[in-house]
Amino acid sequence: MFKELIVVEGKNDAQAVRRALGDVDVIWTEGFGLTADKLSYIAAMAQRQGVIVFTDPDTVGEQIREKIRRMVPSAKHVYLTKAKASRNGDIGVENAEPEEIRRVFANVRNERDERQNQCPVDLKGNEELFRYEDLYSAGLAGQSDSQAKRSALGRILGIGEGNAKQFLHRLNRFGISREEFWDKLQLLK
Repeated sequence: MFKELIVVEGKNDAQAVRRALGDVDVIWTEGFGLTADKLSYIAAMAQRQGVIVFTDPDTVGEQIREKIRRMVPSAKHVYLTKAKASRNGDIGVENAEPEEIRRVFANVRNERDERQNQCPVDLKGNEELFRYEDLYSAGLAGQSDSQAKRSALGRILGIGEGNAKQFLHRLNRFGISREEFWDKLQLLK
């Protein structure tokens, strides 16, 4: 059971989350209807019980997520892939199967706090920032099947999907270690 407030975009999303996770605390933003009052409430709840952001895997969902991220940097995040959130051309959390929602919530991610410059380090104390070259050498950029590989790995890591630049940013923002990255990449093979 999750104690955090789960933030979704709409009422149908909230119903889908409750079907999958049971009696959890959910608030919906009403899409771009995310008011200053609601955003302040979300920030207050982040202090009190924590917040998990679970928006649709589309442009609007990312914009809402970013607005919350700026106001509530301590928020945790979960991501659905477009494929798992699609039904009859519609993309949204409400379209995901309960098993998929439970699966993504098993991969809740905290962003590293850039203000404190917390970056994953290896055993020698060296920062483990990912670079574009890492994506290229892993086949996640610059190849005809890179998008599909990023999507699959993003699903496994729980960081969602995106172009190479977005994917690289999420690897670093969520503090994915090189060990976890390479271990999960092996699952694709």
